[in-house]
Formats: sequence, structure tokens, C-alpha cells
Amino acid sequence: MNLTQWGIKWGVPFEALDELRREFGTISTEPEVKFGLPGAKYDTTSEAAVQNNVRLEASLKGCRIWRNNVGAYSERKPPTPGTRWGLCNDSPQMNKVIKSADLIGIRPVVITPRHIGCTLGIFIARECKPGGWQYTATEHELAQLKFLELVAAMGGDASFVTAEGTL
Repeated sequence: MNLTQWGIKWGVPFEALDELRREFGTISTEPEVKFGLPGAKYDTTSEAAVQNNVRLEASLKGCRIWRNNVGAYSERKPPTPGTRWGLCNDSPQMNKVIKSADLIGIRPVVITPRHIGCTLGIFIARECKPGGWQYTATEHELAQLKFLELVAAMGGDASFVTAEGTL
């Protein structure tokens, strides 16, 4: 079942689903703002450039964000099961249905009035895509969206990004 089917099942208005898609970054509405030196000649639309720009923006806004490398290494001799790393990568089966974001971090937030003076952290997840990318609901993108939806459902801040400007 996808988001549209779920929305129809529960009578969620199309406008509400559209707004939710915008919040998750599956529909881009933001103008692309580029960080960097004036006149610099480098690719600002590659996924690597988007990641670097989002990381710079996070730092400038007081957030801490890190690259979440996901992968596996398996020795060729059985019975070694191999080593897996990255969030939501406990097994190949898990990684097929949910894929953690490229960037993982935390944003400090002062909560009031109940927690006056306490700083809490909001979990941040950004799935970086190259400039011009459009969400097409491929199996891979659906697994990435599932992670973003999980983070958001737990009170975190998660979305697809094609440029800085989402933090």
C-alpha cells in the first residue's frame, strides 16, 4: 500500500497528502540556493555536492549532522556471516524494505515552559538526491521514504533534499 492508497482508504484529502509529500521532500517547492564562493566552478547539483552543502548549512545553523554510511562486507569463506554497518541495515531483508538516510544528525531545541532551560535534541535525517531529482516511487525510494516517515512519526525532522535550505 502506498501513501495515496492509504489516504483514499482513510478519507484523507488530496491537499493534505500533497502537503505531507512536500514536508517529506517528495515534491520539491524550494528554490535551489547554493553555498560556496562567488565565481567558484564546481558541481553544486551532484548528490555529493548536495550532501556537502546540507552539512555546511547544518553546521551554520547549530546542528550536528554526519554521513550515515551503509554497507556490508562478507568474507568468502563460510560460516562467517559478514559485517554490516549503517542504520536499518541489520540484514539484507531489512535493508530492502527500509533504507536509512544519507545524513543523520541532531538539532538542539530549548523546550518551554515544562522543560525551561533544558536543551533537547531533535533527530534529523536527510536523504540527499542530485539537483533536478524527482520522486518516482521506485522500490529504492519507497524504502528510503519509509525511514523518513518513521523518523517523522517519532517526532524527528526528516526529508528528501536536492539542495540546502531544509534545516
